[in-house]
Amino acid sequence: MEQQRRRFKQNLSLQERLALYAEAARQKASPLRPGAEKEELLRKARQANTAAHLSGWVSSPGIQPPKQRP
Repeated sequence: MEQQRRRFKQNLSLQERLALYAEAARQKASPLRPGAEKEELLRKARQANTAAHLSGWVSSPGIQPPKQRP
């Protein structure tokens, strides 16, 4: 018996979702006192920001495929 995969359509692009996640993490970290929890939230926000930029860079139309040598 085959198992059905759960599929759903994303309403926002990956970049938008990552940006929203980063903003939410920063907002959650802002009232916290300095410490491990705050640093972890800020680290996750930076990672989400970096991932959004990389995703935009990789999917940009300006990127050319590698040229094959004869």
